[in-house]
Amino acid sequence: MTPGHAIDLDQIASLIPGPADVALILGSGLGACADTFRDGRSVKTSDLPGYPVSTVAGHAGRIVVGLVGRTHVMAFQGRVHMYEGYSPDQVVIPVRLAHQIGVRTLIVTNASGAFNKRFHPGDLLLIEDHINLQFRNPLRGPKLSTDERWPDLGYAYDRDLCNLAETVALELKIPLKRGTLAALTGPTYETPAESKMLARLGADAGCMSTVPEVIAANALGMRVLGISCITNYASGIGDSPLDHNDVQLVAAKASEKFAKLLAEILIRIKQNL
Repeated sequence: MTPGHAIDLDQIASLIPGPADVALILGSGLGACADTFRDGRSVKTSDLPGYPVSTVAGHAGRIVVGLVGRTHVMAFQGRVHMYEGYSPDQVVIPVRLAHQIGVRTLIVTNASGAFNKRFHPGDLLLIEDHINLQFRNPLRGPKLSTDERWPDLGYAYDRDLCNLAETVALELKIPLKRGTLAALTGPTYETPAESKMLARLGADAGCMSTVPEVIAANALGMRVLGISCITNYASGIGDSPLDHNDVQLVAAKASEKFAKLLAEILIRIKQNL
């Protein structure tokens, strides 16, 4: 059982259609990246006992297992968020489930808003560090036998995987900029004053997810790669009102190059496992 709620990971793992080398969590509007898997098999998260179900548009609520090249990939089409009312424990269930079936490499993706004016909607950001402003940690509470009690987040995002992503992006001529991601609770977007503050703190972009998953993965000893799709300028940075539908549209437009980049990274990862 995982802490904070009754869910049997062994039972859920038995319902997952096949093994995997890499887990991939797909953020808002990016779920289509899993539709091209070879021999893909899927299960609805609503059919898994005790599994948290997403209530947000752009998060399909499916787990797809299939092949990208020779790499077996377990993709989560959509995630759940704390702003939906879920606890940090529930938010990281996908990470714990992937670890349960033997996955030791995690790729997290998301849609984010830019605080740094060097970033523009449609850009891809390679996450090299984060600022956790959600002020809740999925490791609080009784220590699980699988977890490191005090994980070092100095290298939360695996340097070798970051270098691999940059190499692939360069070869494919897909612009990929390194940056720092801030995680906030949501569901409101930032105020203009908050955007300015976050930029001064060193955040290049902000999201309402991802960091709890990265923390849990590090505690489990997993390697992590994070890539964010910039879908909007944060409040006060751009002039347009912020809307989740626009976030999905921009993510959908960027999904082709995102999927191309992810596919080649996944193929190369197999060579380093």
